[in-house]
Parts: sequence; structure tokens; C-alpha cells
Amino acid sequence: MLWSLIRILIFVVAIAAVIFGVEYLSMHGEGVRIAVANTEFTLGPVQLLIACVVLVCLVWLAIRLAGLALATLHFLAGDETAISRYFARNKERKGFEALSEGLTALAAGDGDEAVAHARKAERLLHRPDLTNLITAQAAEMSGDRARATETYKQLLHDDKTRFVGIRGLMNQKLAEGDTETALKLAEKAFVLKPRHGQVSDTLLSLQAKHANWNGARKTLGAKLKYGAIPRDLHKRRDAVLAVSEAQHRLAAGDAEGARDEAIEAYRLSPTLVPAATAAARAYIDLGKPRNAAKTLKAAWAQEPHPDLAAAFAEIKPNESPQERTTRFRELIRQKPDHPESRMLEAELHLAAEDFPAARKALGQLVETHPNARTLTLMAAIERGEGADDSTVKAWLAKALTAPRGAQWVCTNCDNVQHHWTAICNRCDAFDTLAWLEVQGDERLSGGPAGMLPLIVGAIEDNRAQMPAEDIEDDSQPETVDAERPEKVEEEPTEADADVKRPLDAMPEPAWDDSERDNTARR
Repeated sequence: MLWSLIRILIFVVAIAAVIFGVEYLSMHGEGVRIAVANTEFTLGPVQLLIACVVLVCLVWLAIRLAGLALATLHFLAGDETAISRYFARNKERKGFEALSEGLTALAAGDGDEAVAHARKAERLLHRPDLTNLITAQAAEMSGDRARATETYKQLLHDDKTRFVGIRGLMNQKLAEGDTETALKLAEKAFVLKPRHGQVSDTLLSLQAKHANWNGARKTLGAKLKYGAIPRDLHKRRDAVLAVSEAQHRLAAGDAEGARDEAIEAYRLSPTLVPAATAAARAYIDLGKPRNAAKTLKAAWAQEPHPDLAAAFAEIKPNESPQERTTRFRELIRQKPDHPESRMLEAELHLAAEDFPAARKALGQLVETHPNARTLTLMAAIERGEGADDSTVKAWLAKALTAPRGAQWVCTNCDNVQHHWTAICNRCDAFDTLAWLEVQGDERLSGGPAGMLPLIVGAIEDNRAQMPAEDIEDDSQPETVDAERPEKVEEEPTEADADVKRPLDAMPEPAWDDSERDNTARR
């Protein structure tokens, strides 16, 4: 900068001197005599001006040539000069071109080409913080996991790329199924960048999967602090973690801690069914049945659910069917027209053997909500009112092929679970289970041809009363039709067992055992 200023000043002074000399000669009208080697030259004003300009140009050229010579010497000595900077810029330009081509190949899905361009860019740029990123991702894309792992480890040595290296290794461990190592890496990555959404979600899911509920709640609190999650969603998920912590403590024998966590979960999210049922059972253990009933009524008013009815029955487990029917009216009246309320009332009347009242309570659900539960209830009502076996068998056949109704369904992978959990047992997603209607679930319902033999056990008592001549002799060999395919006995599913069980057992109260399947309880 200083040298540039000096050169500008010299140039200005030289121009001023030339102008002054020309003006002086013009005023005096005399020429200039120059003697060189016994030779004289007389220059007029114009000639003198031209000579000065030529002289200045020669001096400038000499200076530039001297500077070029000096720069060449510095270049040969290895110093940074204009020449070295020229070659460096040219090399840098080619390096960034290779880097751009590598990114293009990576986006196009050509891992091998991306690796080749990344190597060229590294040779030209010497910027591992840029080229290693492409190399690692391209190696993963081409299936070279060893190279990707080694590249990610190299990124750990630079503060600028340490987070990227840890995150890359974490994703690799997740793909390999090594969740323990992935959890440790996720914790380190979260410390470096707590605002990163994907890392915090992964850490939360891994902590929940390893039953580290306390750590998961801290992670969830950090997400709220940094604005990565809305407050209402934070409360719900905090309640989910509290319920899971209560279940974990109860399994470990810490009943007092489990009660505290359950009540805290209900305080955070009163509409969460598992939180309401856990809090109600906590109040029952504490000898506060009124608080338990109040909790369940409030939750039932939001959304009726079979688990709420099961917990409500546990408040007074030894009452008679008539007493239970009377007490449940307070719960049912919260939402009397809801299908769950109607089915619950029908079950209560069945338990009390009041079959006309059960039919009235069920109403038109067999037409508006024909699922395995409503159709099985209708079969029980028909049997209780003395209908013939063909009518009962017809309702049971419909129940076998009907949808199962509302169940716990993972909204991420559509997996159906019989019991609520914080983590989906198929895709390991956190807080994705919802109580939804499942239509056409082939896993939980079978065809009529394969399932009809299963209902024979429900009418064996009537078969025993039939005349001997009307009963087939099983000892006689069957005539096999060659054109008819041989029937293969299918293993009954859990859903088939719901409608297979003897109808004599249906009037018994089914909600005392809260661990059984929702349909089986009914």
C-alpha cells in the first residue's frame, strides 16, 4: 500500500516537472543543447517534450524489468510473488472446478465419480474440510463403508468439521444396528450443536429405546429451550416419557416413585389415555378412589377408551354386575352417544344378564360400526335371548371377517400394537402410537372358510344335547372329493380367539385384567 502511494507521488512529480520545463522553454524561446560523445543536439520545446516522454517510458520499462527479474529470483527461492500467486490462482480454480464436478456427481448418485473428483480437488486445493465431506458421502453411496468411516474419523481432528464427523459415524452405527455406540455419539453431537433437529430427535429416540427416561426428559427440555419444539408438544411428549418412567419404576419395584411419575404425567397431559389410566391406578393405590374416578371421567369426556373403562372398574373390583352397571353410568353419561360408550354399556348389561337392555344399548352399531367387537356382542345378545345356533353362528362368522376396530396404530409405519408403548416396536419411532380405526387388516381377520371351524367349540354344549342319530360318527371315514382341495388347518390368530371363546364366558366382567388385549377384555 505504501509503495503504491510512493509510485503515485513520483508519477505526479514527474508530470509536474515536465509541464514546468515545457512552459519555461516556451516562454524563453530557447532550445536545449545536449552533448553526447562529442556530438551536440539542439532540441526545441516540442522535441524536448517528446524526449522527456520517451525518457520517462524508458525509465518505467527499466523499473518493471528490474522488478520482474527480482520477482523471478524470489520465485526461484520459494518466496510468495506475483508469479507464484498466478499459478496458485490457476491451481485453485481447477481445484474448485473438480470440487463442483464432485458435488454434481454426488447429487447424481455416481459415488465412484464423486470420489475421483474429490481426490483431484484435494490434490489441487489441500482443503480436507471440503473434500473429505464429499469423499465420505460418496464412499457411503458406493458401498465402501470402510473408506467412509476412515474419512469421518479424519473430520474429527478439525474443530470446523468435528460435528459432521460425529454425525456421520452416528448414522453409520445406526445403520449397523449398534445403538449403544450411536447413543454415545449422539450425546457428543448434541453437546456440539444442541439446536440441530435431526441429532436431538435421534438422541431422544435412542434414550427412550434404552429406557433412559430421565436423560430423554432432559433432552426434551433442551429442545424446548432452543425453540426446536412447540410448548404444547413438549408437554405431551414429557407426559409420554413420565408414563414410561412410571412403568419402568413399577417393574423395578419402586411403587412410590411410579405413582409420582404417573400423577405428573397426567398433570402434563390430561388427554393422554395411558397417563390418565396410570394416574388413576396411582390414586387407587394411595386410597383415593374419588381422585381416580375424577381423573378417568375427565379423560373419558375427552375421548372414550377401553383402558379408561378397565381402570374405572378397578376402583371397586368386588362389586356385583348390577352395582357396576349403576356406578358406570357416571362415566358413560360423559359421552353417551359415542360408540365406545354404547359398547361398554352393552357389555355391562351382558354381565348383568339383562339382554334386552344390552340390545338397546348397542343400538345400530352393528350397521354403522360393524367390527369384530360389536358383532361378537350381538352374537352374545342373540345367544342370551335364546336364538338358535344358526343365528349365533352367522353373527360370529361376520365377526371373524370384520375389521377389528380401533387399535393402537403407529402413524409412522402403520404397525398395529395391542398395548401402548412410547416406542413403536417395529420402526423405533417415538410417540407415534394413536388410537385409530384399522380397516381391512388381514393379519387380524381371516376368511370365512378357514375360520368357521373355530366357532364349533362355542356350541358344543348344544351338540351334546342332540339325539345320537343326528350326530355324525367321527369314526367313519370321510369321502374325499378329488376335485376339492384338501383343507389345511390354519393356526388361529389372537383376533380369532376373541370370537372363538365360548359364549357362556361372555357375561363375565372382562375388564379386571388390564393386561389383556382390548378386544379380548370385551
